[in-house]
Amino acid sequence: MSFRLKTALALGAALIAMPALAQDAAAVKIGFIGGLTGPIESLMPPIQKGAELAVAQVNGAGGLFGEGAKVEMIVADDGCVDAARAADAGDRVVNTQQAVGIVGAMCSGATIAAANAAAIPAGVVMVSPASTSPALTSLDDKGLVFRTVPSDAYQGEVLAKALVDDGITNVAVTYVNNDYGTAFADAFGKAFEAAGGTVAVSQPHEDNRADYRPEIGSLASSGAETLVVLAYVDGSGGTIMRQALETGDFNSFAGGDGMVGASLASVAEGADKLIMTRPGGGTAAGYAPFETAAKADQLDPTATYAATSYDAAFALLLAVEKNGSSRQGLADALKEVVNAPGEVILPGEWEKAKKLLAAGTDINYQGASGDLEFDENGDVPGTYDRVTVKDGQIVVLQ
Repeated sequence: MSFRLKTALALGAALIAMPALAQDAAAVKIGFIGGLTGPIESLMPPIQKGAELAVAQVNGAGGLFGEGAKVEMIVADDGCVDAARAADAGDRVVNTQQAVGIVGAMCSGATIAAANAAAIPAGVVMVSPASTSPALTSLDDKGLVFRTVPSDAYQGEVLAKALVDDGITNVAVTYVNNDYGTAFADAFGKAFEAAGGTVAVSQPHEDNRADYRPEIGSLASSGAETLVVLAYVDGSGGTIMRQALETGDFNSFAGGDGMVGASLASVAEGADKLIMTRPGGGTAAGYAPFETAAKADQLDPTATYAATSYDAAFALLLAVEKNGSSRQGLADALKEVVNAPGEVILPGEWEKAKKLLAAGTDINYQGASGDLEFDENGDVPGTYDRVTVKDGQIVVLQ
């Protein structure tokens, strides 16, 4: 065979191989949808960084599949409380960017809007780290919407017990008038009264207003000494607390996860008492390796929803590794890699998981935020922290 012929054959083989190499090197896209602006803005940096940590670990430990495909995270801002904006964010991630799955959204209404507008019609899995409304449990989602955070149906009970245990038995409740606030207020009210407490008044309010003083005065006239604020710290919740302290109508407050953001310390300055609840995973088997990795990445592992966001991304990518880069079958794969039985995988154990999955071995991801175990509705059990502000810092109450 002549040198010229050998050269031509080699060049032809290389050209034939090029499309396969390009395909192997192509990034697999996942979406990240959250309220980067709006009423949970101060909660979002550690939430986003938690998901980014999971992606970085996967890319740094061989990537996806045998060819080591990298993961690219497409970030979209839904503004938290704007259904149209959330639907647009979902459409961009699902239909324009062609993400195989989504971490998010964060606010419950945004998750529902993005799911109905884009994810469900396209058969795309969503895993929310922060949507807590019980409305997600009954969403007609074709088995595609999951969450790594427990429902407010349970958080309402936890907050009610925390207040009663602290001797607070008479409260006024104000809640943001959306899926999150309405369901949380209902769950809390029922649990608080069942525990022997009295809800003197429970009133909805609209978000994004500058002045809530008339509503605060009405709530104070009930005679309740503690105001339960079920809203967002960078939106109506923070404004209400500030103005209630300014008017002197309340100096004792309680609330839930939507209030536990970085700006809570400044919002609550001057309050005599503050009791908040949020999902917590400090006792989980997977928390220690997550804590170590998070601190090395300059991420506060105790930040609200940092662990659940990490879990949402890491579990989603385990499912992609098992299922391949197709959207079809991803929901089943997600349940298979998260739920028992299977060999335990902890946060960061990507190489171990890849080898087991390649060998056809079942795995059971036990997350930073707890042992997830998705039920038929995509819901998980969970634990909660009670938190307050001390010396300008958010601290967990023991």
